[in-house]
Amino acid sequence: MATRRYRSEVRAEQARATRQRVLDAARGLFVRRGYAGTTVEAIAARAEVSVQTVYNTVGGKAAVLKAVYDVTIAGDADPIPMIDRATGRALRAATDGRECLALYARMCREIYERIGPLVPILLTEGAAGDREVRTFIDTIESERALGTTNIARHVASRFGLRAGLSVDDAADILWTLTSPDVLYRLIRRRRWSLDRFERWLGETMADALLGQRGAPG
Repeated sequence: MATRRYRSEVRAEQARATRQRVLDAARGLFVRRGYAGTTVEAIAARAEVSVQTVYNTVGGKAAVLKAVYDVTIAGDADPIPMIDRATGRALRAATDGRECLALYARMCREIYERIGPLVPILLTEGAAGDREVRTFIDTIESERALGTTNIARHVASRFGLRAGLSVDDAADILWTLTSPDVLYRLIRRRRWSLDRFERWLGETMADALLGQRGAPG
């Protein structure tokens, strides 16, 4: 029984290692060649596995792109939501609204530091009308909307929103300010430093949701 369990654990570890090799290979190709220029065959060759192994461990090219994005956002393959990681836990524990949103800005910065090289795929190939990339973008934008709604609800229940602002509107504001397009424009196009961007994002989100410092509630 122990031997069978050991063999099962070894197979599971080998499968995880193979999957990670596929994702690492795909990420390098997506960044260098773009989505359209990357094939499953090229991913398999770079990962030194068969094409069928790519399909078996991850899926087709669209599924590989989504898996690469998810792992890159988190920084690892552990199934732990961002809100349950270190910065997310600090965000939830914050006792001041502006501090909470400053930590949310830090989380966005940490995510961008990892996914930055993938953002051009979203902006250029998505805009070009690639159906698979558009579907992928729709999925991650829906996931982002869910995340910003949860942050807006947390801020509203813990600290209160400025007068006249609904939770839904607050969520839309956060969804817009944290979009990959905004990050890309300021950091890559306008050459903002990550420190400057994080500071601006935290202050802008706080002003929009809580009101400017010193302003009447």
